[in-house]
This record gives sequence, structure tokens and C-alpha cells, in this order.
Amino acid sequence: MPAERVTMRKIKDIVRLNETCQLSHRQIAKSCGVARSTVAEILRRATTAGLSWPLPVDVDDATLEARLYPETPPITGTSRPVPEWATVHQELTRKGVTLALLWQEYQAAHPDGYQYSRFCDRYRVWLKTLDRCLRQEHRAGEKLFVDYAGQTMPVRTRPTGALREAQIFVAVLGASNYTYAEATWTQALPDWTASHVRAFAFFGGVPQIVVPDNLKSGVTKTCRYEPELNPTYQALAEHYGVAVIPARVRKPRDKAKVEVGVQIVERWILACLRHQPFFSLSDLNAAIATCLTRLNARPFKKLPGCRRSVFDTVDRLALQPLPAEPYVYAEWRQARVNIDGHLEVEGHYYSVPSPLIRTQLEVRLTATTLECFHHGQRVASHVRSAEKGHHTTVVAHLPLAYQRYRDWPPSRLIHWAETVGPATAAVVTTILNGRPHPEQGYRSCLGVLRLSREYGDPRLEAACQRAQTLGAFAYKSVQSILKTGLDQQPLTEPGSPRPLPVDHAHLRGTTYYHEP
Repeated sequence: MPAERVTMRKIKDIVRLNETCQLSHRQIAKSCGVARSTVAEILRRATTAGLSWPLPVDVDDATLEARLYPETPPITGTSRPVPEWATVHQELTRKGVTLALLWQEYQAAHPDGYQYSRFCDRYRVWLKTLDRCLRQEHRAGEKLFVDYAGQTMPVRTRPTGALREAQIFVAVLGASNYTYAEATWTQALPDWTASHVRAFAFFGGVPQIVVPDNLKSGVTKTCRYEPELNPTYQALAEHYGVAVIPARVRKPRDKAKVEVGVQIVERWILACLRHQPFFSLSDLNAAIATCLTRLNARPFKKLPGCRRSVFDTVDRLALQPLPAEPYVYAEWRQARVNIDGHLEVEGHYYSVPSPLIRTQLEVRLTATTLECFHHGQRVASHVRSAEKGHHTTVVAHLPLAYQRYRDWPPSRLIHWAETVGPATAAVVTTILNGRPHPEQGYRSCLGVLRLSREYGDPRLEAACQRAQTLGAFAYKSVQSILKTGLDQQPLTEPGSPRPLPVDHAHLRGTTYYHEP
């Protein structure tokens, strides 16, 4: 058929108008709504086929088309070399490789081979024979698709024998389909980032782009155009130098590679392990690793090689090198610096430079360290401590002779306490003297003094008298005395016996158990 496809009805009208009406090609083209070149081509073919108007009775549409557009007989006597289309398809995954370049290489090896247009047509015909999931345009080392499988694996933990479901993390490289899988307890941020770190180590390099789903561990705010990544996940991406482009919401085709990869992992790994009992996560991951080796070595059905061989020849060389140190998981929080120059994280107090008092800081927590940031600049770093109520103080953070604390010297707190009463002043003084640095006791002293707002000065003074008697010099002790109303009960000397609330003949009393 010509480039402009024309129906048999229009072809008949063109032949009729030419012979019965004697119209020009321009008039026929205008009447039939086709180009003049199309009119000329159809009339030429009709003359060649010996057709005139009216057409013979036995010429139907199929016969007319066959006589006007006969099939081109195959070329005999010549045999054009056919390229290895699977190799062409695989080479196109390499960065910078095009069909034009591959055709030039083909022509250099076979000068009598196909011309460029025929070469492209034959490749596209071959491409249609592939499964849809195999027709991809991913470049070598460009994208890594990650997701969790919908299926979980049961693990019976020791010593209780409780059954716990393990999540299955799957990562697939776009060009080679090279697959990584592992089991984790949760899909939470620590497991999510750790799985990425182990996946990069498994591949021995880093892709240019990571394509995750929109789970909360990776994306805190979904958006079609500008999704907001979790700060920890963003830090991981910056550490490895990759770009994170989440798939669009409800668009599974954006991550079709890992969708297929998840199905393959479920069929060829999880299904194979369904009858095998596991008693720890490490045992399960060891079994997954064994099955994963077999999976990546399975030959493709319609392409040469396997996942492993294509990875070695295509993806491995295109991956970026791993950084010198793997990413260390960290959480980000916010904390405000108190007047004592410390901020609180999980019940422990860490010092920061004194000019940042009352400032909101970002805190980065790893398993062993704590870092404080102000406007993106690190201002303090400490070894992480699990001791609640204790202080970690860097002397350099405290100003010389406490000049920066002229507004809050220890004497000011003591004078404030004296306005309440001598017992309150004694408690405050004891708290300040019990710290390596007086500033570490500011927070407790402020808490004690501010109890007067709720209970009044007389009750606070009475509570501090009882705290002195008990030797409980702490904010929580004074607060507990006030909450329970012990400050309103008469003080008793330590060690003196308390009288029995009821005097009755059946009550033995304290002297009953004394030896005669």
C-alpha cells in the first residue's frame, strides 16, 4: 500500500472519475480528499494491472488490492546476513549505544547486508516477539528498583518459640535484571536504610538513580512532582551519590522491574523455602542467598545469557564505585537548648556552645554518637549515652569564668530560693554543689522553684524541709512530696517509732517480738 493509506472505495472512485468524467488529477484529489501524488500513483498501478472502468464483475475488494499492490517476490540468488538481534538488544542497554552505531558496525562486517531503514524495521519486528516485561529501555548502571515483597516468611524465634513474620526486601537493576533479596524484621527506617547499604555492597557499586515505592520510611510526603524524602533516606542518598526518584502514587509501571522481580523472588525463592523451618533471621538470609545465586544464574528464555552474565558484561562496569565507608544509620530529631547550655535527648543531657542557649537545634543520632547542627553547621558532637538524668559536658562549651552566664549565676538561684525559705535555699544549694559544673543543676533548681507557682511558697518550703529530713535533694522528690500531700503532715524524727493508728487488745505491738 502507498504511504497514504486509501480505502478500496476511494480507489474505485478515482478510477471512475478519471475515465468517465475526464477530470484532472487536481480535481480528482480535491473530490476524493487525497493528495495528487496518491491519485497519480493509483492510476499508474491501475494501468499496469490492466484495469479500466467499469471493473469486471468478478473483481472484489480483495482481488482489486492484490492486483494493484502485489506482494514483492523475495530476492533470489542473494542471502543477506541476519544480525544477532538479541545481541543488538543487549548492546542498546549500554550508555551511548544507538541503532545507527550498531548498523554501522554491522555494515563494516557485512557490506552486502541490510540498509539502515531495513535494519531498524527488522529489529522492531524481532522486538515484538519478546514478552512485554522484557521490552525495556534501561541504560547500564542507571536505575535500581527497590521494594518489599507482599509475601512474608515465618521465623520461629528462640527461646520462646514465638512465630514472627520477616519482611522480604527486593532490589533489581534495570539493564541486567540482576536481583538482590534479603529478610528483615520490619520495613521501618533502620531496616530500610540497612537493606540499601547491603544491596549496594552486593552489587559492588552504586547506580545513578534509585526508584523506591512511596512507603513512609523513604518518602515522608508524597507528591507527583516534588515528593519529600525522609531526611535519613536523603542522607543515605547523598552519602552514596545517588538520586532518589520515587515512583508515582498508584503507578506500578514506574517500577515494573521490581514488580516482576518481586514475583520471581516469591516463586523461585520463597516458594522453594516454604516447607523449611527457620529459627533466626540469619538462617533465613543464608537460605535466601543460596536460592538467589541459582536465580541469577538461570538462563533467560528469549535472551542470551542470564542475569549474572549480563550484569558482569553490562551493569558492573557502569556502576559508580562504593564510598570508602558504608553509610551509618542515623535518626534526626529536634531539641531546644536550656539555660544551662544542655539539650535533652532520651533523658540524657548534652552540652552545646553557650551562645546557642534557647535555640532549637537539629540532632543527628547514630548508634554511638550524637551530633548537634545549627543552620546545617555542626556545633557539637558527643559519645551517645544511655544514662538517664546524667550530663555529658564539654568544658570548652562553658564560657571562661561563666561570663556568658552573668544573667544566671548560681547566687541568683540561691537568692531566689531564699525568698521562699531557708529549707528551699538549702535544697537548691545542695543540688548546685552536687554537680561537677553548677550549670548542670540549673534545670533541677528551676523545676524546684517553679513548683511554688502551683503549690505556693509555704507548701514548697514545707516540702523542702521534709526533703532535707529524707536526704532527697532532687526535683522529682520535692514534686512527689507535694503531689502526695506529705508536706502537710507533721515531721517525725528519723528512727522514732510511729504510734499505732488503733489501740486494741488483739494488736500485738512492736514489743511482742522482742526476746524476754
